[in-house]
Amino acid sequence: MDTLKNKKGLVIGIANEESIAWGCATAFHEAGAALAITYLNEETESYVRPLAEKVNAQIIMPLNVQNHNQMKALFDAIHQNWGTLDFLLHSIAFSPKQDLQGRVVDCSREGFFTTLDVSCYSFIHLARLAEPLMTNGGSLLTTSFYGGEKVVEHYGVMGPAKAALEGVVKYLAAELGEKKIRVNTLSPGPIPTRAASGIPHFKALLHRAIQKSPIREHVSIQSVGAYARFLVSDEAHLITGSTVYIDAGFNIMAM
Repeated sequence: MDTLKNKKGLVIGIANEESIAWGCATAFHEAGAALAITYLNEETESYVRPLAEKVNAQIIMPLNVQNHNQMKALFDAIHQNWGTLDFLLHSIAFSPKQDLQGRVVDCSREGFFTTLDVSCYSFIHLARLAEPLMTNGGSLLTTSFYGGEKVVEHYGVMGPAKAALEGVVKYLAAELGEKKIRVNTLSPGPIPTRAASGIPHFKALLHRAIQKSPIREHVSIQSVGAYARFLVSDEAHLITGSTVYIDAGFNIMAM
């Protein structure tokens, strides 16, 4: 399988081997892509670097999306090493615990701004930096969840953040389409990742998704990776502005 041979991609959001971003990175690598992979800080580097080396990542760098110097350094390195970029995966979200686990109406101003900054605005910033490197077109992917479309109990302020992110995807797709840069959202069903562990009653949400979905299976990071691999390939050159579900059909069912 060489559908991504000679393509170069940036993967943001690997925390460990259970991360959605890791499932995608593995799929990209197996399809022949060269990868750049980031880690959040020194603490996470010890988990991420060995995984990055497993997929022969050519660039491994720190990236806190709220640190503009790190953002610039990353894209400078991509430009110096590769000159171009074919695809980017943004698979990060964050909200302060007290804001994530409370009611939206009680969310603090600072917590709301932080949630939107990391979970949504960072994708705009990354798209702006990636655009000049996508000289032959490209693909930008981000990750959402059904809680951005419908109210999901205990999803809290992350729901409005994901709704904003999905709206941003549509506008970026419209603005970048003339340059053949496609922008799409992956919307997996519940997956027990490190980020998901911060959502109250997540196990109940996971169980409910399996029981309510037509296929009645739990969604894996490998399933998400397979769809992501397709979307960044040339086979998907006419797919843009979409939110694509990898959720065993859960999204079609009445709550």
